[in-house]
Amino acid sequence: MRMHRRAALAAVALLSAVSLAACGGSASTPTTEASDAASSGAAAEQVSGEINVFAAASLKKAYEDIGAAFQEANPDATVNFEFLGSQELLSNLSEGSAADVLATADTDIMDSAVSQGLVGDPQEFATNTLSIIVPEGNPAGITGFDDSLNAEGVNLVICDPESHVPCGTATKKMEETTGVTLANPASKETKVSDVRSKVESGEADAGIVYVTDAATAKGTEEITIPDLGVVNHYPIATTSSSTNEAGGKAFVDFVLSDKGQEVLQNTYKFGAPADSAAATKPAMEKSTEATEPAEATEPAEPAEPAESGESN
Repeated sequence: MRMHRRAALAAVALLSAVSLAACGGSASTPTTEASDAASSGAAAEQVSGEINVFAAASLKKAYEDIGAAFQEANPDATVNFEFLGSQELLSNLSEGSAADVLATADTDIMDSAVSQGLVGDPQEFATNTLSIIVPEGNPAGITGFDDSLNAEGVNLVICDPESHVPCGTATKKMEETTGVTLANPASKETKVSDVRSKVESGEADAGIVYVTDAATAKGTEEITIPDLGVVNHYPIATTSSSTNEAGGKAFVDFVLSDKGQEVLQNTYKFGAPADSAAATKPAMEKSTEATEPAEATEPAEPAEPAESGESN
């Protein structure tokens, strides 16, 4: 009788173990299903139709690459770009030109678009600073943002500060910060790409552009200059008059995504958005470096008793 009861108990135990194993095996199914749902959800989130993007001229090459990657992820969508000076983009938008997204090279122009009710809430996606490009060999002997730019016979090209183009505004701020007034520029342009082109063609001896332009300019050399706190912040927003709201939002999200940021920062040398971890990392590293000498002096004699005592 006892043997029968033991056999029965063993059978129950075995059945319980099998049941538990079965439950354990099925636990991975929801995870797989969730993954499949996420994949199908991502597919369902693909957008279609034309997406019209107004973007600052300094974004041209980076945004063309981002646009190609976006279209690869959304094969039913077509991204159309209009690359102009930010102030021209604002003017066109306010006059009724069709766009789904606006990306400018500074916050002032975007703030104006917001105040006019032309766009939704903007988000910063990149930063940029100034640099100088010269023809190969630097025939005019430019040495920096200094009086060499005002030397006799130097054909200097800059962005026009009076037209409120962001690179012109940044140039004006750099003049004020350094105390160097650019006396007689040969040309003042409304697009930074036009400044770069004049140096590339040999028409100008020097041009003040963004570091991103210097990184992609052909047949030129870069004369690097410290930013001295003159930094342009690039915001992006969907427009209030968008005819493809889903497409516009998807493009904005793509620019802000890891893929978009990789293109901007790694390929085209834009700075990270000011509030991102990547933007604050250099400052943290500098802070660490600054404290290293103090750490090096800690092993002094007075510190030893504390280490062997209650310092921890």
